[in-house]
Amino acid sequence: MGPWLDSLTVWLTVNPQWLAAAVFIVACVECLAIAGLIVPGTVLLFAIAVLAGSGALSLGETLLLGFLGGLFGDVLSYFLGRHFHQNIRRLPGLRHHPEWINGAESYFQRYGIVSLLVGRFIGPLRPMLPMVAGMFDMPFPRFFAVSLLAGAGWSVAYLLPGWATGAAIRLPLPEGFWPQAGLVVGSIAVLLGLSINSSLRGHRQTTALIASLSLVILGGLFIGYPHLGAIDQGLMALVQEHRSPALDEVAVMLTQVGDFKNMLVISAALTILLLVTRQWRHLIFAASTLLITALANTGTKLLFARMRPDVLTEPLTSYSMPSGHSSGSFALFLTLAVLAGRGQPTRMRLTWLLLGCLPAAAIAMSRVYLGAHWPTDVLTGAVLAACVCAASLAVSQRQTPLNPMPAKVWWQVLPVLVALIGFFALWNVPRTLLRYAY
Repeated sequence: MGPWLDSLTVWLTVNPQWLAAAVFIVACVECLAIAGLIVPGTVLLFAIAVLAGSGALSLGETLLLGFLGGLFGDVLSYFLGRHFHQNIRRLPGLRHHPEWINGAESYFQRYGIVSLLVGRFIGPLRPMLPMVAGMFDMPFPRFFAVSLLAGAGWSVAYLLPGWATGAAIRLPLPEGFWPQAGLVVGSIAVLLGLSINSSLRGHRQTTALIASLSLVILGGLFIGYPHLGAIDQGLMALVQEHRSPALDEVAVMLTQVGDFKNMLVISAALTILLLVTRQWRHLIFAASTLLITALANTGTKLLFARMRPDVLTEPLTSYSMPSGHSSGSFALFLTLAVLAGRGQPTRMRLTWLLLGCLPAAAIAMSRVYLGAHWPTDVLTGAVLAACVCAASLAVSQRQTPLNPMPAKVWWQVLPVLVALIGFFALWNVPRTLLRYAY
């Protein structure tokens, strides 16, 4: 598809007025039943997002168009399945490839609503699950609510990297930015690649390997952050250029969730619920991950005593590295993702980890957006949390794997955590906005 993709990108470069429509249409096709399996939408989305980031569209516009396009594709697929039911198998494409729908059908029957949330991030399942949900007459309000949630995370995960790449290419970045960015991205890519490969192969020491690799990268960040000034300055300039009142409010809501006191309350609620429900091994794993991450973050922050950026009119007085918001949010959401994936196939566990990283990454990026932390601060916090979480899991499963938590426990845990997160996100937003004025 190389020449065809080149022709499309060249045409959109010459006709940028069609770029918004292109983002919407490609996102829709990527999530549309059958078509999403045939058209290489992921590659197209990245290429179009790069063009959008070059100055044609703002980040908010790009994410919104991708979200709406994907949601429209979901709804079309749902009603397609609801109209044809089992006769859908006679349609062109599915008649010759029954495996396309059989896999999605068995996945939906096994995991229900969760399949729509997780399957949105699994290529072959993404365009087929909404149609299968319609085939099985899932109530539309329930389907739509799940699609809203999944689509929001999907648009960020699939469009933000491309948009950021396009914006970075456009800006006059500091000398040395790209070599430093290549080093950092390459290190994280090696960590993720080896971790995923080891997980899929079923190696017994996978969690220990992840902890070890994370520790190596963490050490490199602690030692090398003075030499990563170009990437810090470049990304900070890129982010600050796109600040707006609307995005400021969203960033403040996110950053309030990751505040130390709020994260302490949420973490305490989780550990108390695990204690009350007598999930002893899960409690030990969660408590050790959250507590050790908090202590390690505080200790290393005092040890390295890195000063914060001077973006804010009144910069924060505490030290900067690693970001407590980043380490705390990643520790919490990775813990939840690990517990959710117990007893499930490897690909499902990896998908839960991806889903856990999305809200944590949003909280972490809000700190860079608001000018409270350097990019390497939040990256160091994330790697610290991943290292502690993997090490805690390895110790917890040294003799026997952690069992899945009963569904009744999740029905107690999730409503409490969601309520707390929602409360902290919405509490005192106007006053907090003044604190992060620039």
